[in-house]
Amino acid sequence: MFKDPLHEEFGSWALGFAPYGGADVGEVTAIAAAVGDGDDNAFYDAWRAAADRLAGSAKDAEAAGHVASAREYSLHAACFYAVAYHPIYGVPVDPRLVDAFHAQMAVFDTAMRLNDPPVESVSIPYEHTTMPAYLVRARGHERETRPLLIGTNGYDATVTEMYFAFAAAAADRGYHCLFFDGPGQGKLLVDDGVPMRGDWERVVTPVVDFALALDGVDHDRIALTGWSLGGYLALRAASAEHRLAACIADPGFDGIWSGILSMATMAGLPREAVEALPDADDGTLRALQAGIEAEPHANWGVLKRGFWVNGADNLGDWLKAVEPFALGDRARDIRCPTLLTTAENDVLGKGAPALLDKLTCPKTLLEFTAAEGAGDHCEMQNRSLLNRRVFDWLDGVFGV
Repeated sequence: MFKDPLHEEFGSWALGFAPYGGADVGEVTAIAAAVGDGDDNAFYDAWRAAADRLAGSAKDAEAAGHVASAREYSLHAACFYAVAYHPIYGVPVDPRLVDAFHAQMAVFDTAMRLNDPPVESVSIPYEHTTMPAYLVRARGHERETRPLLIGTNGYDATVTEMYFAFAAAAADRGYHCLFFDGPGQGKLLVDDGVPMRGDWERVVTPVVDFALALDGVDHDRIALTGWSLGGYLALRAASAEHRLAACIADPGFDGIWSGILSMATMAGLPREAVEALPDADDGTLRALQAGIEAEPHANWGVLKRGFWVNGADNLGDWLKAVEPFALGDRARDIRCPTLLTTAENDVLGKGAPALLDKLTCPKTLLEFTAAEGAGDHCEMQNRSLLNRRVFDWLDGVFGV
């Protein structure tokens, strides 16, 4: 629908949220037409205008007593604000990104407040600050003790998007769901400038501590799920946090670092230069940067998103920052039943079968195909199918 490939990637994510109240196809088509041949500014303006219009409709609907409509307008607006600022990631942080993020969180909070019953907004203690989170209780079983699904995010999504991705589906399936943004994500990144860390077990352990103090949580049936980079983060956390009774990695992959080494090899760097990474001389860094700048997706993913999220301002420092994002031998430390996904056209999941072989815990691999409409990254164009298969697996593990 969008002429620019990056715009297509960002814009099509909204379609993945359609089954769970995030967007409608006609809305996204209309926005694509408004963007036309435009640049990142045109993309932002079109999505922001649509989000602002929906947010205004939400206020009008609530004032008129149309609570259901107000909630639905607010969910669409939250989805659209999040899409709007993706192309303008980077440092210095664009004020438009900050403003859209705050608008996104405000309308999402409205939607959660208008939910029946209301979704709980909570703060999870973490080091010297707190992590924003939401607790969606199992639909129809809100006051009962139920299994809990903890949701962790990836490299560039924010907490609101996990509601559409799996939290709403979890509640429909009889699970309580606690989903949060950690360092390098959402508020901690946008407002506080806290970079992401590779040792995600130090992030998830306080989340599990918090979850165990909640009413209605079955302490023996707590699962952790992560999507996109969160697939690695979830596995890394499960390698040390053994109070988890199940782990889901969507997709299953072993972190950023192995991909960097593959990228450097494919770029034609000498073997000795690749083996020396993350330490690199100026010539190696120039060659790598030239290759990254020449490819729009890599340019956005590394020089814009990567530098910002990992707290780096040059390629050498970024390489050092992402080296710890590697599962390695820790795969054998995962004890709980673990599910890996791999989608046909998703490069992040290509190593899932090899990673499965390294796991010594009870393990399952789910494969998704383009023929099913689920062959892309995180199965975004068929999240309904992903959720059916994942929750069927988790039902079996937990005896739900």
